[in-house]
Amino acid sequence: MTNINSIGLDKDKSQALVTALNTLLSSYQIQYMNARGFHWNIKGREFFELHLKFEEIYTLLLEKVDEIAERILTIEGNPLHAFSDYLETSKISEAKGISDGTQALETLLKGYTTLIAMQREILAQAGDAEDEGTAALMSDYIKEQEKLVWMLKAYLN
Repeated sequence: MTNINSIGLDKDKSQALVTALNTLLSSYQIQYMNARGFHWNIKGREFFELHLKFEEIYTLLLEKVDEIAERILTIEGNPLHAFSDYLETSKISEAKGISDGTQALETLLKGYTTLIAMQREILAQAGDAEDEGTAALMSDYIKEQEKLVWMLKAYLN
């Protein structure tokens, strides 16, 4: 019996990637909800500017949630889909009761730093599994988020 899945990847290595991608998916879901909450609850002199920025951020995060879940399915895994699983698995914590712009931005910055580190690990793991699809996805996310981290830090300074 072969240990290769329908897209030509080692089943064991793919399953390990599914586990890592589900943790990433969970972390994205929490980062998304944090950004959404900041969008709703932001107050202060920077309201108009940050309200729009948070909407831009949560829209990008939601796109990635869908892409990650579909990648998990593509490599023959099952994406998590319950918030209880997300809360248990995420490496990003829920942010509650934040309406201050600086605190919201610092929270998002910390979350993106976490996501980038996770994606670097998955990128290496995908390379080992010869999973170009997952590697390309992680590479694209890292590039985009490195720029966003730079911009968030510049805004905060």
